[in-house]
Amino acid sequence: MPFLQLIAIHSRFLAADIRAPQKLERLHRDVIVPASLSETFAFFADAANLERLTPPWLQFWISTPMPAQMRVGLEIAYRISLYGFTVPWRSRIDVYQPDVCFVDQQIVGPYRWWRHEHRFEAVPDGTRVIDRVDYAPRVRWLSGALVRRDLGRIFNYRQEALRRIFSGGS
Repeated sequence: MPFLQLIAIHSRFLAADIRAPQKLERLHRDVIVPASLSETFAFFADAANLERLTPPWLQFWISTPMPAQMRVGLEIAYRISLYGFTVPWRSRIDVYQPDVCFVDQQIVGPYRWWRHEHRFEAVPDGTRVIDRVDYAPRVRWLSGALVRRDLGRIFNYRQEALRRIFSGGS
């Protein structure tokens, strides 16, 4: 079977549902970083910084040419490695309000449904970064607990990375 046909079959299998399933899981995290609202939002508006926020064990890499202008409708393609399998992931920016929030929605990837809202609020000590993810794992009855655990680890890593980056570390 030609390589492009394999990719097309793989992408169809990993296509996200068009509508949110009845039962969604929710992950919520927030962290305060010692930086201004505009500086913090600018960091997130640069899609290349996603690599700095993703744990190394996911072997994350962006395949969309960078820099990419963040805007509604922007699609970003990347790959991650889950348990030894390389998984394509493509998301679309559905909401983009500078210095307030943006929302990415998975089009193709490991989840049946994924919607990630990134919200930013100025606070006395800097900026509160709020992540709210509504998601549905594929084959929930089999993968639900594992996915919940892994997402917790990923977003814990993300919070630590943000603290390190905005405290002068790399």
